[in-house]
Amino acid sequence: MSIIKQKDKRTGTTYVYESKSYWDKEKQQPRSIRVLIGKLDEQTGEVVPTDGRGKKRTEKKKTAFEDTALFNEQKQQLMEKNLLISQLTSQNKTLERELKSVIKEIRSILGKYEEGR
Repeated sequence: MSIIKQKDKRTGTTYVYESKSYWDKEKQQPRSIRVLIGKLDEQTGEVVPTDGRGKKRTEKKKTAFEDTALFNEQKQQLMEKNLLISQLTSQNKTLERELKSVIKEIRSILGKYEEGR
């Protein structure tokens, strides 16, 4: 296992890799695998870890508590929306009944008006 530094000519960034060598029995020759460790900081000479795609690693990960709090918040919002939906559905049914009775009354009045002609 060794450390390899390779400079990208396009960006001028130096990447640091960990190289592992092994013997390939099938091809009867040595092979190696490289794993990206990070970028080399030109000013300080230190290796800045990356996530494997050339980006800096995020320092903070979500904790289980934050995930639970977010879940509970989403659950509460969902319950409130479901309550609102049931209230609106009830109001809609009431309004439909009232509309049917108004239409029935209008037809009744129109029927009497037609007879009177």
